[in-house]
Amino acid sequence: MSKHRSLRVGGALAARRNVLKRRERVDLLKKRGKWKDGDRALGLPKTKPDV
Repeated sequence: MSKHRSLRVGGALAARRNVLKRRERVDLLKKRGKWKDGDRALGLPKTKPDV
């Protein structure tokens, strides 16, 4: 039995994600110089991933 076309894994997973996990957001803020050690990881500003 074959899989339905909508269930197949294709190149869609290789696409750029536009939602970052909290750790990724903190790393990005550190890279941009907007994060200080001791800052809280709750209520982070919105960030867009680097291209």
